[in-house]
Amino acid sequence: MAPLDPALFTRVLAPAMAQAAAIASALEGRVPNVPKQGEATPVKAALTIADTAAQEALLVPLVARFARARLEAEEDTRSVARFSGDEPRARIVVDPIDGTLHFYLSGQGPYAVMAGLAVDARYEAALVALPREGWLFEAVRGAGARRRRLGDARGEPARVGGDGRGLLLSDGVPEAVAARLAARGFEVRRACGGAVAVAPLLPGIRGGLRVANSGTISTRGRIGVLIAAEAGARIATGRGEPFPDDLDTAADSLIVAGDAEIADVLRDALAG
Repeated sequence: MAPLDPALFTRVLAPAMAQAAAIASALEGRVPNVPKQGEATPVKAALTIADTAAQEALLVPLVARFARARLEAEEDTRSVARFSGDEPRARIVVDPIDGTLHFYLSGQGPYAVMAGLAVDARYEAALVALPREGWLFEAVRGAGARRRRLGDARGEPARVGGDGRGLLLSDGVPEAVAARLAARGFEVRRACGGAVAVAPLLPGIRGGLRVANSGTISTRGRIGVLIAAEAGARIATGRGEPFPDDLDTAADSLIVAGDAEIADVLRDALAG
């Protein structure tokens, strides 16, 4: 067991990410929302059998190598109890379906399957799958980002693109901001936070903007930021300040852009 080995984390988890994405895709449109009790909002409460099945697909292969890590899992599934937390420096964060209510069940835009390994409160490895778009992205800090089509065994280096007029916005971005961007000729789509974080790695998408619904971008919402950074994206808060590299510093907004021009466009639109 090597809980502090980021490269091992991605090797172990990449096949499981593809499996979890396949589960989510196969059940899409066939499973009802069975809300969790005690959650503050319908978004937090949303739960389907696809969430729990996809999470187990991710956790089972991790137990053999990473059982001593701390686990932050979105759902309370059987394998959660098998992670002891005896290695407190290592934290595994898993979100089997990011955007269950608005993007998986309602189909408003891309949803994501996400997992990350943090060491000393900083992501060192990250994986994000976008099942509808058919992509799996992964990164190890300092080693660059990679992408592959879901179902393909081999990947390729991933870099941000410069083509297209597409932008991904989280559901927390005000409609007025979306309207300003559309008025400038951009093709605006809503997406879950995980998709926004890797937006400029997608064909035709220049950048993404996220505004937190509850004060700060969550630890789960930061998984894809490592991937985007390793792919050469511009990363900042909505005010243009450096986005925190650690998981404990609050940040209420996130800009992920393929270049400085798009970063400025997103910042100006948010400022009004």
